Amino acid sequence: MTEFRIEKDSMGELKVPTDALYGAQTQRAINNFPISGLTMPRAFIEALGLIKATAAEANHELGHMESAVYQAIDAAAAKVQSGEVDSHFPIDVFQTGSGTSSNMNSNEVISHLASTDALEIHPNDHVNMGQSSNDVIPTAIAVSATLRVTQQLIPALNHLISVCRDKAETLKNIVKTGRTHLMDAMPVTFAQELNTWASCLDTNVSRLEDTLNRTANLPQGGTAVGTGINADPRFVALFAEKLMDRTGVPFSSMDNKFDGISTQDNIVELSGQLKAVATTLMKVANDLRWMNSGPLAGLAEIELPSLQPGSSIMPGKVNPVIPEAVAMVCAQVFGNDLTVSMGGQSGNFQLNVMLPVIAYNVLQSIEILSTASVQLADQAIEGFVVNEGVVSENVGRNPILVTALNPVIGYELGAKIAKQAYKEKRSVLDVTLENTDLSEEEIKAILDPIKLTTGGIEEK
Repeated sequence: MTEFRIEKDSMGELKVPTDALYGAQTQRAINNFPISGLTMPRAFIEALGLIKATAAEANHELGHMESAVYQAIDAAAAKVQSGEVDSHFPIDVFQTGSGTSSNMNSNEVISHLASTDALEIHPNDHVNMGQSSNDVIPTAIAVSATLRVTQQLIPALNHLISVCRDKAETLKNIVKTGRTHLMDAMPVTFAQELNTWASCLDTNVSRLEDTLNRTANLPQGGTAVGTGINADPRFVALFAEKLMDRTGVPFSSMDNKFDGISTQDNIVELSGQLKAVATTLMKVANDLRWMNSGPLAGLAEIELPSLQPGSSIMPGKVNPVIPEAVAMVCAQVFGNDLTVSMGGQSGNFQLNVMLPVIAYNVLQSIEILSTASVQLADQAIEGFVVNEGVVSENVGRNPILVTALNPVIGYELGAKIAKQAYKEKRSVLDVTLENTDLSEEEIKAILDPIKLTTGGIEEK
């Protein structure tokens, strides 16, 4: 049976498990919110530890905290950052909307770790000095999201971009049938297709980097409502400076702290950029699935790496499992964005009151987009093989190639040739020979597939 100790807070006494590093306020939240079993993300807890250590450093430098107290808090907060004590952060995501329970959870754990027989560290007076849950939690969301995008998502996307471009270079001379409306269109090279994916992803990275300029602007120091009550006026700039020193990320202090406490507009913007990333990844995943379809009754343009059996009843079936997994990640991100947007609307007067669920969803989106991007690169794109015979045959039989003859024979005759080629299942070359005075050499020169991928009309 679990053994208990008695803890006190402003509401009275409460039983807390003997081995718990937290205190009465955390226990009250555990009792009040047995809702989902979902706890706050690792990145968020790490950010709380980072914020507490940085705040203590700033308060110490400003002369408000003794050196021994600062050093004890800093050492304890490092354990929170590292994940060493994550089991002592059990509070459900669906808790008080300000995240006060999670802030007090960190205050109590750090206080417990930092206190000794000779030095008592108080969770409110010391660990929470010059702070409020109302500025700590929005700051923790901004810090954790900014760090994860900087350190995890952008590198993952850049890796995917690099793999696409490297693959494109190896396939630059292989022409395939282009498709619009899923119907045959003019030819493109595999390189053009892969470099398009890379271009879209590169634009997504640029959007993310632009948004980080705003998410890195923090409301810490606004305390309860944005006025900065109980915080040294010098604290805000020093906190941002110390946080930048600790992370290498250019964090700054908001001019208007009311903004960052009463709204989550910057995080809503970031979530929108994550949705844009998911939109691009969904397009790439679906393109791969279509090109891989078959192998007999589909397009069969490529063969994705065979990673696992595809059916419990159909022997030999292999499915495009990585693109499918990525597509599901994207669907999750779309849903997360809606939750974040709904949460962002809950900035009632001076405080947003859906902070924990905003944190959970935006950080999950960052996490799964990061890992999915790497898997898509390494397990699908890098290793797929082009079925050159199928691709070449399809290009040669494509009546839409007649489009290249428009400047020579006109649209109407071109349409007639295309329809006849479709109907009789013959090549455009043969039907053009029958319907025009062009020689076979002239037609072949105009319909050269690799030339058709460059677009323009040659000068005479």
